[in-house]
Amino acid sequence: QVQLVESGGNLVQPGGSLRLSCAASGPIFSVDNMGWYRQAPGKQRDLVAGITGSGTTNYADSVKGRFTISRDSAKNTLFLQMNSLKAEDTAVYYCYALIASDAKYRFENYWGQGTQVTVSS
Repeated sequence: QVQLVESGGNLVQPGGSLRLSCAASGPIFSVDNMGWYRQAPGKQRDLVAGITGSGTTNYADSVKGRFTISRDSAKNTLFLQMNSLKAEDTAVYYCYALIASDAKYRFENYWGQGTQVTVSS
């Protein structure tokens, strides 16, 4: 089974930085789009940043200039560098990836279990 495992969530003070990672494992033939969503208590899950297989990125307006998404395609790993963190960035962060497990290129969307990011003094 394909699995996505996030790491890097923590408690950090306002203005601080964190780097999230998401490692994909299992039967992986090809990985297309990847990205990060977040969900704060009582709110819907929103897109934070996405990256295509060719490296094109997009960001939510609220994180532009502060967050950077990147990927290591050789290791099927996704990253999110978060700088200048604010209290409103507090949420559970989920990674997703569009993965094909065989040469038929039947892509399916997979999600990680989430990692908690808390920004507080």
